[in-house]
Amino acid sequence: MAEVTMPQLGETVTEGTITRWFKQVGDAVALDEALFEVSTDKVDTEVPSPVAGVLAEILAGEGDLVEVGQVLARVGEPGEPPAAEPLAADEPSPETVESGEVDPDHEPVAPPVDETPADTPASSSVVAEQDVVEPQPSAPPSSTGEPRPAAPAAPAAIVLSPVVRRLISENDLDPSTLTGTGLGGRITRADVEQAIRDRTTAAAETPSTAAAEAAPTAAAEAPSTAAAEAAPTASTVAPSAESTVPPPPAESAPPRKPRKPRRSAVPAVVARSGDSVVPLNNIRRRTAEHMVMSKQTSPHVLTAIEVDYEGVEAVRRASKQAWKAEEGFSLTYLPFIARAVIDALRDYPHLNASFGGDEIVVHANVNLAVAVDIDFQGLLAPVIHDADGKRLRQIARDIVDLANRARSRKLGPDDLAGGTFTVTNAGQYGTMMQFPIINQPQVAILSTDGVSRKPVVVTDTYGNESIAIHSVGVLAMAWDHRAFDGAYAAAFLHRVKEIIETRDWEAEIR
Repeated sequence: MAEVTMPQLGETVTEGTITRWFKQVGDAVALDEALFEVSTDKVDTEVPSPVAGVLAEILAGEGDLVEVGQVLARVGEPGEPPAAEPLAADEPSPETVESGEVDPDHEPVAPPVDETPADTPASSSVVAEQDVVEPQPSAPPSSTGEPRPAAPAAPAAIVLSPVVRRLISENDLDPSTLTGTGLGGRITRADVEQAIRDRTTAAAETPSTAAAEAAPTAAAEAPSTAAAEAAPTASTVAPSAESTVPPPPAESAPPRKPRKPRRSAVPAVVARSGDSVVPLNNIRRRTAEHMVMSKQTSPHVLTAIEVDYEGVEAVRRASKQAWKAEEGFSLTYLPFIARAVIDALRDYPHLNASFGGDEIVVHANVNLAVAVDIDFQGLLAPVIHDADGKRLRQIARDIVDLANRARSRKLGPDDLAGGTFTVTNAGQYGTMMQFPIINQPQVAILSTDGVSRKPVVVTDTYGNESIAIHSVGVLAMAWDHRAFDGAYAAAFLHRVKEIIETRDWEAEIR
């Protein structure tokens, strides 16, 4: 019986969420036929079956978060009997009876719910996926020889994945109140997150009601509390008759210094009436985690340089109509900048590198990652592989193709793997200068900011200076100070500027 595991869908991908199973237990599966769909922080991918046969067992339900290499299903040969059903929680396995230990590979399945009388209180217990509820021994006979009443039946077990179990525990939820929408009614991560959102919304809508109900109670309790504090104790009013020495005066304790409230590192956020609670989607959550990790990993430094794009602008104006007719998209500044960056990386190879432990890996090829916004829901950085072997026209085509496929969720794992340097284009919104965050484990990322018409000083062939109106913009680069120093970063940016301002771009796009 072959095992189907969670594949590696990119260098930095360590886990994913099962979003859909295309086959059910007992279905025939062909080699390379789509078996399930998995969503990661990078891409949604249909995973094909590595073998042909019959789907014998599904070990991870829809909505479960699974790690790379984790066994998700088993596929058997046609005609092979399906995997043995695991024992119910109240049936001990032979290994348990003989050795007292539980098989770690044994996964419990919730037994059918027994019909109980209406006056019998129902209860439930949460069982971890790798845990087994120990069977209860039958009650021994009483000393009178009459049989003791039978012990109540074991409660029905609820099978939860580790991630779901952690979310339930952290948010103090009762799993018996949750409705599962996963495979076989299983409670998924989405079910728990929805319950958390519902509870938060309900709490936000009734804060004033709770305060109003609490006010009368507090007022009613206040007089009795004050009277109790004012009333002297019995020993103070009437000392014992047997005592001939008057009691010493009570010593008042020195006033205590009020404690300063301890400040939390992260203040709690309370949703108030009218607020909207927006849960993070998968891409947004993973982007947030990656950005925080990057800031904690690399000492970020920002270096920026102003670039005169007038030579580029002249070519764009002259070629825009013919380019649009031939290529089907507009010619922007980004391909020119990308072409200049690729060439400059040959002269400054330590920027085309990755940081790993106590060493820097300087890459032989330039694999240029281009950050793409996904409708303001997160960022993906698909990669132009072997970009150092491409000219401007092909680079422009690759940028448009990757951006379109990223926004339509049609990227494959290879499109997101192997980047060695990243460019992010905030300039389309007219930014002046952006401080981007490094795409780990790379050592630098370049922000292409807005280009606008500005007065500049120009020098003619005779050395005379004058004022002219040119297209000018800023290139801002964040880099890892562990990899090199400021002079190296500044020299690289100066080389990019030089290429953009002096290259014969008209010959480049022919």
